[in-house]
Amino acid sequence: MDELDFNITIVGLGLIGGSFAMALNKLKPKNLWAVDIDEDAIKTAKSLGIIDEGYLQPEIPLKNSDIVIICLYPELTIKFINDNMNNFKSGAIITDTAGIKHKILEKINSFLRKDLDFIGAHPMAGRESNGIGFASKDIFNDANYIITPTDKNKKENIEILEKIIKSIGCKNIVKVSPKKHDEIIAFTSQLPHIIASALVNSDIEENTNLFIGGSFKDATRVANMNTQLWLEVFIDNGKNIIEKIDIFEKNLSQIKNLIINKDIDSLESIFEKGKLKRGEIM
Repeated sequence: MDELDFNITIVGLGLIGGSFAMALNKLKPKNLWAVDIDEDAIKTAKSLGIIDEGYLQPEIPLKNSDIVIICLYPELTIKFINDNMNNFKSGAIITDTAGIKHKILEKINSFLRKDLDFIGAHPMAGRESNGIGFASKDIFNDANYIITPTDKNKKENIEILEKIIKSIGCKNIVKVSPKKHDEIIAFTSQLPHIIASALVNSDIEENTNLFIGGSFKDATRVANMNTQLWLEVFIDNGKNIIEKIDIFEKNLSQIKNLIINKDIDSLESIFEKGKLKRGEIM
């Protein structure tokens, strides 16, 4: 897809929204607009030349946008669509980037106009730091992108979104139900953030920094999280996360007991299994 014959609006010029602007700008859409409550973020995007125009108020771009990409926290995503229900162009494709899906899809589809198509999605791309200053046109390169379609979505609109996702550099597109997304993402994304934070907070020594190597840095990298965003995700997906914590605690307790009992053979089996499973991750 060399060109996008659409008017596109990005809502939220943070890390993901700014990266979307950079990546989509290369595809030369008809118009690429942005909405943000932060005037400085809009000025930055304009100065970088990655949007055609930015708006503090969404009415003008939404009324003319064929595609709207909402890069906000989950609750703000729901609120934005509800507040602007009368502003969206008829036939518009609306998608999001939030880290939970079932709650968002359920709420939005309860009030969405019938002439609009909301397609839930979640790019598996990001960094620990947030804000447009950390955005990159390459953030989606080789990334996985999850789409959570429902029977309300039009096949042709899903195909349009898939073409855009591929065109910005994503490697794999996975389609699952919103509930299945939330179950899996609790393990692959949310649990690691919780473990990283717990590990850092387990520090009871002085001058620990003098003893830190690559393994500790790698294991705790995502403890440097956007706290407000992740708190919302943890609470909204709490049931699934608690289930994953229970499984992790069981595995950790097993290793602890094997060390206590000096069961070398069983420990070796567990660690070899872990090494093999880690090797399967692309």
